[in-house]
Amino acid sequence: MPDAKQIRRIPHLPPRPADGHKGTFGRVLAISGSVGMAGAPSLVGNAALRSGAGLVTIAVPEPVLNVVAGLCPCATTIPLPADDAGQIKPAAAAKLLRSRGWIGSKEKANPPNALVVGPGVGTGAHDYAENFWTLIDAFRIRSGTPVVIDADALNLAALLANGWDCRPHPRSIFTPHPGELARMLRISTRDVQADREKIAIETARRLNAQTEPADRAVLVLKGAGTVVTDGESIYVNKTGNPGMATGGSGDVLSGVLAALLAQGMSGLDAAIFGVYVHGLAGDLAARRLGQISLTAADIIDSLPAAFTASAKTKSPSKR
Repeated sequence: MPDAKQIRRIPHLPPRPADGHKGTFGRVLAISGSVGMAGAPSLVGNAALRSGAGLVTIAVPEPVLNVVAGLCPCATTIPLPADDAGQIKPAAAAKLLRSRGWIGSKEKANPPNALVVGPGVGTGAHDYAENFWTLIDAFRIRSGTPVVIDADALNLAALLANGWDCRPHPRSIFTPHPGELARMLRISTRDVQADREKIAIETARRLNAQTEPADRAVLVLKGAGTVVTDGESIYVNKTGNPGMATGGSGDVLSGVLAALLAQGMSGLDAAIFGVYVHGLAGDLAARRLGQISLTAADIIDSLPAAFTASAKTKSPSKR
């Protein structure tokens, strides 16, 4: 394995100030969903709220907005222009979000404190991938927004004409499962699984080849023993169980990570704590329900107990 510092300390959120308000705990924006995939943005939004975000807004294709609003009533919603397939039109979406002040410098707009992008958005051809990633970069580069990049956004990254590793990735957490990472690397899933830590470190270094050190991207390689690395440090998670291998579990993780970023955690700390508490929530849910019947919604329901338990746990020191 390439040299990387092993991290064993679990970071934690600081106590919430008594005089805090919604704005204190950050605004999360989720760009997610398509026709037939209304569940993904709903899981992201509910997970972000259960993870302490003060405000959550879900931007979805207009045809599924009412469904998403009903499934996540504590979040606000934005209807995005959709194509005939019910997917987001990236260029039109960027124009709309810019007009509403979500994209732009903090001096001229009010961008979110964290963005989730990708769950349930669907895929497309090379042109669609380029336009979608232009939308992502509008937040990362123009607004300085930390971004959790998941699911179909990762599949679209594999279609970029100049490659995903030929551009900077500031303030970004990539969350592929082994199949998604295999598509990005143009290798087999078996190759990824054969040496997860080595592949994760090498990928993180490619992500950061053109990224400033202060804005390093983080890779979260999901699966049994989720690997978190920025290419310099590595953490292998010990929480979680096979019951979490169920549709929507990754969407929940994305919402957790975005909420932690919105509350001011660094990308690496948010990724480590996020995968830890997400796995712990899955473990607590499995104790109640068993692994066979576990669903992503059960993980969300167990997040409050997981955060409470994690606050009582003293982590070993870094070595």
